[in-house]
Amino acid sequence: MAQASFVVLESRGILAVSGPDRLNFLQGLVSNDVEKVASDRAVYAALLTAQGKYLHDFIMAASGEAIWLDAEAARLADLKRRLAMYRLRANVAIDELPDLAVAAVFGEGALSALNLPEQAGTARAFGGGLAFADPRLAALGARVVLPREQLRDMLAKVEFAEADFAAYDRHRLALGIPDGSRDLVVEKSILLESGFDELNGVDWQKGCYVGQELTARTKYRGLIKKRLFPVQIAGTAPAPSAIVEIEGKDAGEMRSSRDGIGLALLRLEAVDEANPLSAGSTTISPLRPSWMRVDTSKDK
Repeated sequence: MAQASFVVLESRGILAVSGPDRLNFLQGLVSNDVEKVASDRAVYAALLTAQGKYLHDFIMAASGEAIWLDAEAARLADLKRRLAMYRLRANVAIDELPDLAVAAVFGEGALSALNLPEQAGTARAFGGGLAFADPRLAALGARVVLPREQLRDMLAKVEFAEADFAAYDRHRLALGIPDGSRDLVVEKSILLESGFDELNGVDWQKGCYVGQELTARTKYRGLIKKRLFPVQIAGTAPAPSAIVEIEGKDAGEMRSSRDGIGLALLRLEAVDEANPLSAGSTTISPLRPSWMRVDTSKDK
């Protein structure tokens, strides 16, 4: 893109976890190291079932005496409820912050215009809120969290042009980044199938957290047989969950898509084949983003 743009992400909301026990409370629950969250660093993480299956993913950022979770707005109440189940005697408060809004800033010069280094997760105070490089991948751009009534004016002052959501969605899909429950199936998806290792969503040195055992086993025993790939779509875009086939055999299923590019959960052995993939009459061509580490060789 020639100019950095922003889009207000109406699909995102902020949940605040505050209180003196907030770090220890979250540390025993989520997939990443909460101790790394600081005024200058945001961290990506997930909350899992006890069996290691996906429930929620979010970006954690420090704001004063609270940790803000940038999460799916439509599922914020569910995230709050699930966290509250583990509160027990922990001295924490869990609150939705509806007066805050989230924007994505993307395109050439997005991070430098916000005085952020070109490094995933770098963060700083911005106006009455926060700005941080997306901790999954710096190429995604930045997130800005501000009071809703200030958000557009503050970003306009930095000379960002407002774009529609479709522009950011295409940017995300081209990079192969999943968008929460649009691309991950609640209580079914596995983190390492969905790129969480390479996208800085799992810490392998931290202590125990909910679902850690299965997550570690899939990594160290090499149990990953599928991966979420960006795909080019030649033809009518298949609906999410549409079956992808290779020579009439099941090769995976579609996730979100837009304007000829999408994501699909594909069997690694199918990606390794020379034959084309299809969903109905539509041809599906897997892509390998530069951040993805995957060995599809049959000799593995």
